[in-house]
Amino acid sequence: MKTIRALLAALSTSCLVAHADFALHDGDTVAFMGDSITAARGYTKIVEHYTLMRFPERKIRFFNAGWGGDTAAGALKRLQRDVFDRGATVVTVTFGVNDIGWGMKANDESKRIYLESLRSIIEECRAHGVRPIICSPAITAELPDKAEQGFLQRMTDEGLALAKSMGVETVDLQRGMREAQRRVVAANEKEKDVKKHTTLHVADGVHLNELGHLALAFALLKGLGAPEDVSAAEIDAGSAALTSVNGCHITDIRKIENGIAFVREDQGLPMTLGAFSAFNFRWVPVPQGIARYGLTVRNLPEAEYQIVAEGRLLGKVNAKHLAEGVNLAMMTSDAFQPGGPWDAQSLIVRELVEARDKLGQGERMESRNLPGHPQHEALQEALKKQDEEMVTLQRAMAKPYPYHFELRRVDAAAR
Repeated sequence: MKTIRALLAALSTSCLVAHADFALHDGDTVAFMGDSITAARGYTKIVEHYTLMRFPERKIRFFNAGWGGDTAAGALKRLQRDVFDRGATVVTVTFGVNDIGWGMKANDESKRIYLESLRSIIEECRAHGVRPIICSPAITAELPDKAEQGFLQRMTDEGLALAKSMGVETVDLQRGMREAQRRVVAANEKEKDVKKHTTLHVADGVHLNELGHLALAFALLKGLGAPEDVSAAEIDAGSAALTSVNGCHITDIRKIENGIAFVREDQGLPMTLGAFSAFNFRWVPVPQGIARYGLTVRNLPEAEYQIVAEGRLLGKVNAKHLAEGVNLAMMTSDAFQPGGPWDAQSLIVRELVEARDKLGQGERMESRNLPGHPQHEALQEALKKQDEEMVTLQRAMAKPYPYHFELRRVDAAAR
């Protein structure tokens, strides 16, 4: 216990764990292990979607190993079936709320079982060559300042400290999610109409709604080392020269009448989430935090310019803002339509992630509930083949390709 207390004192108040690189590597198969919040398959699909877009060169597979009502002790009993037998190389382990019976068993004995189970999970994973990432659970609807000092946070802090003492990666999802929760609480305090209050949870105050799953996914991605920038390019329009670049290749820079053109090919692309996702970004800063797709163009004559990528109008920006740099990730001239081709690619990949998730759910239901079906083995084989094809399709759709950009003065483009 002295070792755990010493490590607890050193724990950062941030959820973020410094990684030299994104923690999921080429060839990894990632299992999400948790309780009903994981089994709901919300945040897990966002993590899969992000990884496909941002790291398309990495062949990473995902599967959901959530189980409603589960605890760390219960997970230990099903590790072989639900993680090792399915070929995982990495497993995120996210428990805590059920371990203390939604607060009704917040006592030393429950904590002891939780910590001992985490230790055993880590040891079992190592024995099977699987890399565990120990996470604290999602937040409840309890006010953040109170929850920060509560039993659940203290218990899972000890779990994180134990994992660190064993040399295992950790992510404090609770503190990460509270960054969003505090924004929500502050806004709700200014809104007198309770019906207009924002929440991260459904009515029970434990299970997450759509915004809650986004906040959880964001906290997990940042904890895994997701960088702020996807790619960025800076161009001097006066000399038609590239002045800096990160994460992409810029070619064929040339002056055109009343503007400039170039070709951009990225190493990875931003995850975008659709027309109405911006309403959630007030609380969860996806565009600034993990999806900056930057373009800076200096020394353009003062005017307003339309930005076109592959023939798609993204919008209009003045020369001053272009010189300061703009994030093109979700820029669109029509809120009901994708902006750049990368936006369309991302939205299609999101649909494919949904489709693969449904396929996987069908495979699990058939395996667990119809093992006596006369075509059981043939059905399982067919479902797995469909999954392979779906993964191939996801990766093909997420793959970057060269985009032709044009920036033209609005007054000249209208003529």
